[in-house]
Amino acid sequence: MFLNVNEIRKDFPILQREVFGKPLVYLDNAATTQKPVRVIKKIEEVYSTINSNIHRGVHHLSQLATTAHEEARKTVQEYIHAPNSREIIFTRGTTESINLLASSFCRSQCRSGGEIILTAMEHHANIVPWQMQQSQTGIKIRVVPITEKGEIRLEDIEELISSETRLISLTHVSNVLGTINPIKEIIRLAHNYDIPVLIDAAQSVQHLEIDVQDLDCDFLVFSSHKMYGPTGIGVLYGKENLLEKLPPYQGGGEMIAHVSFQKTTFNELPFKFEAGTPDYVGTVALAEAIRYINELGLSDIHHYEKELLRYATTELMKIDGMRIIGQSEKKSPVISFLVKNIHPYDMGMLLDRMGIALRTGHHCAQPLMESLGIEGTLRASFAFYNTKEEIDVLIEGIKKAAKMLE
Repeated sequence: MFLNVNEIRKDFPILQREVFGKPLVYLDNAATTQKPVRVIKKIEEVYSTINSNIHRGVHHLSQLATTAHEEARKTVQEYIHAPNSREIIFTRGTTESINLLASSFCRSQCRSGGEIILTAMEHHANIVPWQMQQSQTGIKIRVVPITEKGEIRLEDIEELISSETRLISLTHVSNVLGTINPIKEIIRLAHNYDIPVLIDAAQSVQHLEIDVQDLDCDFLVFSSHKMYGPTGIGVLYGKENLLEKLPPYQGGGEMIAHVSFQKTTFNELPFKFEAGTPDYVGTVALAEAIRYINELGLSDIHHYEKELLRYATTELMKIDGMRIIGQSEKKSPVISFLVKNIHPYDMGMLLDRMGIALRTGHHCAQPLMESLGIEGTLRASFAFYNTKEEIDVLIEGIKKAAKMLE
């Protein structure tokens, strides 16, 4: 392991604070990650030195802001190994990226109905937009079941594929189970039937190296705030030939080539899908977060987080009445669990008073919870700035809370 975690932690000011008089143990990284000083300073720098509306001005500040924004687009392109920056669409986050694609794709590719295949482990953001299109365009949603370990099988996907299948949309990593899905094999299977695939990478892009050309995925989405960048920024990657076929999602400034009251023609990629003034401050800060990740090295991050996951799983299973939800052999650093018959909210509240920040509830995956026969879980999710010592604090906190609540 090459990460100097003690030094890394100094980059994150919030990790030095206390909660209820206890040192903060932040284990809610699947919901949002904390931000390093350099990302925070980058936001201040843009507002202090080059703040100006982009793409529309000939003056110096506008040119500087435009350049910074478009360089950020190239940084994202390089991070996911996309062929060109025209395939990088900036959005407000994973949720808007999926809504954009669901709307534009279904309006143009599903006029006569058709079927969209999802999996039982999807986040609401990859369910609800398709349900909204179901009522508008008549599409049908087919759902791939999961195994007892929390995995999906290729044969179950293939069984659902038909001549009516228009798209397969699934998560790379489950935000509840931690399961890392075999997306390359799924994409290969789908392409055998000429079916495009959308990958929700919100829970993977900060943990695993992603090469969209190697994967051959057709679309991929993720959020900045889960990868140490600011909130309110996200990315939709799409193959250029497919994006060209899709109509715009929203209308307004920037996404047009020419407007008259008789007719409007639309701008080229990527601007066709970026109506209005974008959050250019956020895109520049996202690029800074990506540079930070690259300097640490995704390979070293992956190996360190894998060790945290192994250690936490081993120690948690020593607790009487512990039940870990999701037993896939290939997992991201996420553990959802229940202890005996204790309600997760009750335990989460007690752990919070001990300075331990976990997530409780259904984690925006109610259909998954229903399939598992539970209402919700506690969830600990780790990042490269977490330590085994923090896991030890969590273990002792759970034991203490369990005694109080039994």
